[in-house]
Amino acid sequence: MLIDHLSQQLLERSAAGLRRRRRTAATACAPRQQVSDDNSTPPRAMLGFCSNDYLGLASHPTLIEALVEGAHRYGAGSGASHLISGHGEAHAALEDLLAHWMTSSIPHARVLTFSTGYMANLALLTALGDSSATVFCDKLNHASLIDGALLAKAQVRRYPHCHLTTLERQLKVCATPIRLIVTDTVFGMDGDQADLAALLALAERYDAWLILDDAHGFGVLGQHGHGSLAQAGLRSERFILMGTLGKAAGVSGAFIAAHPVIIEWLLQTARTYVFTTAVPPALAHALRTSLQLIAGDEGMRRRVLLRQHIAQLRSGLQDLIDAYPAAGWVLGASDTAIQPLIVGDNARALALSDRLDTQGMWIPAIRPPTVPTGTARLRITLSASHTADDVQCLLAALHTVAKEWT
Repeated sequence: MLIDHLSQQLLERSAAGLRRRRRTAATACAPRQQVSDDNSTPPRAMLGFCSNDYLGLASHPTLIEALVEGAHRYGAGSGASHLISGHGEAHAALEDLLAHWMTSSIPHARVLTFSTGYMANLALLTALGDSSATVFCDKLNHASLIDGALLAKAQVRRYPHCHLTTLERQLKVCATPIRLIVTDTVFGMDGDQADLAALLALAERYDAWLILDDAHGFGVLGQHGHGSLAQAGLRSERFILMGTLGKAAGVSGAFIAAHPVIIEWLLQTARTYVFTTAVPPALAHALRTSLQLIAGDEGMRRRVLLRQHIAQLRSGLQDLIDAYPAAGWVLGASDTAIQPLIVGDNARALALSDRLDTQGMWIPAIRPPTVPTGTARLRITLSASHTADDVQCLLAALHTVAKEWT
């Protein structure tokens, strides 16, 4: 009965254009990879615009050397949870370095590291969102924040994407003593940014705390890559920030930076921290090198290069949209490495992805429930490891399709 039920559900997903597929990369994370559709087909060369490796550090030789050094020094695994025996000096040093970074935005910041951003967000919402709290969520928040809110014992209020007038109305009538405003800083499917200054003003006016998911801002934004708060020039004890270490930082894991009392509460009560094995200390060791690269001259150079790619792509895409309006494409309003080319219909988004695939371009179609119904798209992501020629290759491929579709 279960197999029949699930098989029918899978058929329905396929019919609605919602079936996902998994590919296998045979080479390291980089713009150009050898990729196969399944284990029975040989890999083929693909130019990818779908990775979150925004600074191109995942395959950086210095980072690889640091990972190897960490493995030689600390072994392959941590052996236990942080609170049993898995917390090592590499984890402690990483947390100290991140805390030093974040003190410019969060006074007296303390940091706790996690295995993934998903686990960190679940920790925040479930440990802080008790029955005395109300959680206010942007409707386009990442799935981990949505799931965390669903698991929390708090009341949950959702507000339309970046619609702070609605958020303020909700805050005005909130009767719980604890108020948690929860938002992405850079929204992962649209690439637009939350108005952090306006959100902080609301938090101060209504005695709320701001939980910020800076997964797509950390390492990329700010003069030294310290993230969205550094870019905005804001500093407050009300900030509780989650940053990921597997995107711009090029390795794996996540962290939460906040007031020391909040961090201690998470350490004591957050189930996704307490009851899971600590990440291998070799990864923590490598991440210290990653942070040095991000904050140094090379990181600055890579962020400049990334901004150049963003400008080149946006200019080229807008020219295409203007030249071929019948294609029905819409370019999202984003100044970040995430550039959404909105197609609308699931089948058309799949067709566009498949047509680019025939030209050696790897950009999966993004469809509901990841994005709202009617906004299926290509989520084009750029990396400092791309070249101007890579971006031009993508624009040429899209030009071919736009011409065919009109």
